[in-house]
Amino acid sequence: MQAVNGRILIVDDDPIQRRLLEEAVKKFGYRSKSATNGAEAVRIMTGPEAGEIDLIILDMVMPELDGLGVLERLRSDKIPTPVIVQTAHGGIDTVVSVMNAGAQDFVVKPVAPERLNVSIRNLLKTSALEDEITRIRKHASGTLTFADIITRSSAMERVLDLGKRAASSNIPILIEGESGVGKEMIASAIQGSSDRRNKPLVTVNCGAIPDSLVESILFGHEKGAFTGAVDKHVGKFQEAHGGTLFLDEVGELPQDVQVKLLRALQEGEIDPIGARRPVKVDFRLISATNRRLIDQVKDGAFREDLYYRLNVFPIWIPPLRDRIEDIPALTRHFIARFAAEAGKPQVAGITPDALDLLQQYRWPGNIRQLENAVFRAVVLCDGVQLTAHDFPQVTSAMDYPAPSGVPSNSAPIATPAPHHAPAPHTPGTQISEPIQAEQPQSGFEHQAPFGFMRNLDHDGHVRKLADVEEEMIRAAITHYSGRMTEVAKRLGIGRSTLYRKLKEYGLDDNGKDAAA
Repeated sequence: MQAVNGRILIVDDDPIQRRLLEEAVKKFGYRSKSATNGAEAVRIMTGPEAGEIDLIILDMVMPELDGLGVLERLRSDKIPTPVIVQTAHGGIDTVVSVMNAGAQDFVVKPVAPERLNVSIRNLLKTSALEDEITRIRKHASGTLTFADIITRSSAMERVLDLGKRAASSNIPILIEGESGVGKEMIASAIQGSSDRRNKPLVTVNCGAIPDSLVESILFGHEKGAFTGAVDKHVGKFQEAHGGTLFLDEVGELPQDVQVKLLRALQEGEIDPIGARRPVKVDFRLISATNRRLIDQVKDGAFREDLYYRLNVFPIWIPPLRDRIEDIPALTRHFIARFAAEAGKPQVAGITPDALDLLQQYRWPGNIRQLENAVFRAVVLCDGVQLTAHDFPQVTSAMDYPAPSGVPSNSAPIATPAPHHAPAPHTPGTQISEPIQAEQPQSGFEHQAPFGFMRNLDHDGHVRKLADVEEEMIRAAITHYSGRMTEVAKRLGIGRSTLYRKLKEYGLDDNGKDAAA
């Protein structure tokens, strides 16, 4: 797997100069795409490939459409991609005209590789930081759109397409996916792309609220409604009036609160604690969960009627390990942000071998884990680029070979899904179209999220303890990369007991069937 920091468009009519630039860009650790003239460059930057281009190296003198003409077209179309202009004449008039036309930098031919590398690195860092600042501002103001989400993955493009469709209506949306995949970001983009943009986006983490306070926080209470209610409190539903209410980890809501949520969805009104009459509310509901709500319904922990109310338009976000093509762009944006926050302006990129390491890792914590890893790496970095040594936690995890037949850091083995479950998702086609409530479909019908196990067998009965124990042992061996002392310690049993159980279940030390 070739690691890359970004993709650069080289625009030059001289084939020798193009070849030299292509080799230099490749040596710096970037991908390249070439255009033989200005008109071709404009076609690329106004077409579907534009989103893949992070920077342009543009020759000044070309037939038909020259460099200034290309710059004028790009800026008239509001294409913000940074541009480095190449010119054989570095006079002051040329420089002024180029910079006024919208170029970010210029170099005089023949340019030294070191000078070009510094320019590319600095411009990519500046562009990433500007994008990050814009994204933060839009997120805070409720105007974030799908165009602001960083992705190069076809699987995520499918997610964005579904999100855009959902944004045009008030249909209830259920976003499913592992922790850290970006569910709140998708919810923000739906809000910012809807007719409720600039209205409140109220986020509630249902798993972080004590059960005794959930009802009051969501629905509000009147003064004197209960001991300690010294003032009237407006709940989250009323705060979201006219806008969007985002209930994260909705599966954590207590049963009594689920009843009131169902009524709010059905009737468009809520009952604050102690209120004499219901209160009408106008809100758009987006729910999210990292657990399988359908399994919670089967276990009796989540109301079936509420599940069907929430699961009208399901969107499943694939884990980062299934969209590794997003890692370079995400990493670059995190580097720009944290280099500024940590006061390390010299940190402007990442070496190809370090990026290759990040793309090989399985990221059980998804984007949130990648973000934290890059933050730590920036703090540790003493040079201008992050290296593999700046990611000690990742390298230590990668040092242990994965058990044979099981990918490193993979999710625990899931038991078969019920016979009526729909077909599993595959990369690139994970997201289904909106489906009827009679046949609910979540994103992980056949695969439990990382760190979770099924409670029921394929017939819907509770699984045998022996089967659960066997799966737990398999999962522990996979998670701790075959280090049996650690496996035994984490399972709370002795090594002799562990090896006895391996023998009982017909497993070898790698968690495989011994007879295989």
